[in-house]
Amino acid sequence: MENTNTPPLDSQENTQQQSTRDILEYDVAIIGAGPAGLAAAIKLKQQDTDGTLTVCVLEKAAEIGSHSLAGAVLEPRALDELLPEWREKATANGVTLTAAGADKFKYLTKKGSVCLPTPPQMHNKGNYITSLAQLTRYLASEAELLGVDVLPGFTAQSALVDGQTVYGVRTGDFGRDKDGNPTEGFAEGPDVHAKVTLFGEGCRGHITKSLVPVLGLDSDRCPQTYGQGIKEIWRVKPENHDEGKVIHTIGFPVDSKTYGGGWIYHMADNKVSIGYVVGLDYTDPTLMPTNLMQRFKEHPEVAKLLEGAELLSAGGRALYEGGLQSQYRLAVDGALFIGDTAGFLNVPKIKGIHTAMKSGMLAAEATFEHLTAEKPLAEYKHKVEKSWLHAELHKVRNIRPGFQKGLWLGLMNAAFETITMGMAPWTLKRKHADWQTMKKVGDDKTATPDFDKSSPLTIDRLTGVSLTNTAHNEEQPTHLKVADPDICITKCMEEYGNPCEKFCPAGVYEIIGKEEGKPKLQINAANCIHCKTCDIKDPYSIITWTAPEGGSGPNYIEM
Repeated sequence: MENTNTPPLDSQENTQQQSTRDILEYDVAIIGAGPAGLAAAIKLKQQDTDGTLTVCVLEKAAEIGSHSLAGAVLEPRALDELLPEWREKATANGVTLTAAGADKFKYLTKKGSVCLPTPPQMHNKGNYITSLAQLTRYLASEAELLGVDVLPGFTAQSALVDGQTVYGVRTGDFGRDKDGNPTEGFAEGPDVHAKVTLFGEGCRGHITKSLVPVLGLDSDRCPQTYGQGIKEIWRVKPENHDEGKVIHTIGFPVDSKTYGGGWIYHMADNKVSIGYVVGLDYTDPTLMPTNLMQRFKEHPEVAKLLEGAELLSAGGRALYEGGLQSQYRLAVDGALFIGDTAGFLNVPKIKGIHTAMKSGMLAAEATFEHLTAEKPLAEYKHKVEKSWLHAELHKVRNIRPGFQKGLWLGLMNAAFETITMGMAPWTLKRKHADWQTMKKVGDDKTATPDFDKSSPLTIDRLTGVSLTNTAHNEEQPTHLKVADPDICITKCMEEYGNPCEKFCPAGVYEIIGKEEGKPKLQINAANCIHCKTCDIKDPYSIITWTAPEGGSGPNYIEM
């Protein structure tokens, strides 16, 4: 069952009653300036040879790319289709491209490692280590050259819906106090009306989530599953650097029943992208994903790499891991769902940029045909099913759910699925959403050790937040909605030990007043790095993440 504790949608009747809002009219509105949304915008205008199609891209970040984070190894297949000369132009626009070289796939023990055969889908010849933040800034510039209105700082807050038809979005207000009252300088956000709206909000998009129960987006689908990824960029000593090298790991620091793995990508300029992802279907209520990342760096091989290194930046986000069997409906009246919003990440390949872009391009084709030839928007689904995108994801559909029984059975299943290229006549299913998998305190016997806080390689959560350059107007209403805070200090404290204090990578949720016998939930909303884990993993499904004022949040430069 999906967590659908969401604020109400804005109906046509409500919109008409609030006539003071400005209305911006477009043929197509795209929500989110990630790789999916920007690829869709570019593809739309490439088809618009007479220049009459009006397209806008709304982005909640203050600058394009500020909220964009990925590992990131780029498979260029979709970019080659969209912009054949992109390499030269992207480099000229400040995008760092490092040709991927040697691949390593390792099983880590506590003090050593065993090299495993690298699965074919993880081979990276022809790919590039890059920065998603840089790449999206380049794609935005290409979209603007074609006549797209790219609007950073415009937060889409809710969908505009008439019955079962989406006809745009309402953007957020500026200048409300903590109680939601207008202050001096208050300004209402405009309503954006569009003939077609493309939702490319990224993982766990809050508007898409609100549409799930209204439009039945998850009908006949398996429950969604997600991961949380923590990333850091370090500058290492030249003698420790091997430009282009790509390493993926399993094993330490998680046990065999917890899905997780690390990466180390050697970028240019003696920099390395290093990170750790843990599946949010874990059972241990005491598990802290940020601690796993710090313990990963304590492994002897990683520690040796980082000896004498300088930590430059950090960040984190949730990522979709459900595969085809959990993918939302792709098309409804007036709207299409693209990129990680819909669930196009290729988990075994550990890549989602190329799949997100291809979904946006196919959505753009379907949208253009709908507007110019009156073809149904549902053609988007058919286009996906006939493309290499669907074929790629179908081959690996059973690999991630195979790890529900633990690491070793998961690896055996992954080997079988890889050898047979996904030709098995069955599709593995998931029965539970991530918020339903956590065991109560005492029921899970896993011991999750802490990391060495005295090590020069490790950082605490607040230091990590500072390295994201996160900034929010602390006077605005909290964008993190808790339906019943009393549950936090009664049932949750007793049954789960308040796991929100642990799974949030930014220390947003804090139970204060325990010593005085007056516990109370405190929400440090200004710390939020927009990973949305709280909306996914809360065991009572009472937390809802919504977008804050436009421009708030992390400010990633190179992530």
